[in-house]
Amino acid sequence: MTAALVERMAPEDLWELFQRVVPPAPVRPLGGGHRRRGDREVLAAIIFVATSDCTWNQLPHGFGLSGVTAFRRFTEWTEARVWAKLHRLVLDDLGSQGGLDWSRCAIDSVSVRALKGLLTGPNPTDRGKNGSKIHLIVDRGGLPLSIGISAANLHDSQALIPLVRGIPPIRSRRGPRRRRPGKLHGDKGYDYRHLRRWLASRGIQHRLARRGIESSQHLGRHRWVVERTASWLSGCRRLHRRYERKPEHFLAFAAIAATLICHRRLAK
Repeated sequence: MTAALVERMAPEDLWELFQRVVPPAPVRPLGGGHRRRGDREVLAAIIFVATSDCTWNQLPHGFGLSGVTAFRRFTEWTEARVWAKLHRLVLDDLGSQGGLDWSRCAIDSVSVRALKGLLTGPNPTDRGKNGSKIHLIVDRGGLPLSIGISAANLHDSQALIPLVRGIPPIRSRRGPRRRRPGKLHGDKGYDYRHLRRWLASRGIQHRLARRGIESSQHLGRHRWVVERTASWLSGCRRLHRRYERKPEHFLAFAAIAATLICHRRLAK
């Protein structure tokens, strides 16, 4: 059962990529202690927690390790920025195969309830209840290129510049690495003159909906893909509600979800 469960949650191709970013295991100078659990089993357990929304203590015995061990390794790898590096590796593979379409990218955010922790705030769209936001930029096909989190009361416009800057240089099928969209689509929350000027100064064409001009009854011909990606993120059930006190842990789960979305396209 253990091998099949691990293979299902952490398939071979994802495991090979993970081995390139995982830090080496710490060495005990004097030896002793318990045998360290295998990284692949722990990775599978973390992905299971992310996608099933079970608590660490509810981790099934089929993984062969305890929830405490999985959480300790999750914390260790989060501090080493393993999840962001893994997401970038998957994007690199997609880019080298021509699987990314930079011609039209889109930006948006999704709010979730938050129980505690930093980077939380009253959600203006949820009767002021405490919450956080997940911000993301996707390519034309809906693959997440950049992802970030904030308090729920942060205006979407304040996330645009950090998100665009946060797109890593990604390999292309031909030519140098790329990190700038050809066009960027956004809703009326990003309709600000300084954002248009900033995008134009970097050679990015802006297609931001204008307040008082464009209708709010539809998402637009090109912005709907980011809404679809937001629904894909909900496949990572750990993102339905924020339980993590530390924002970097919540961001780690968002990065895991983005990695799984991109990896599914890579595996096709």
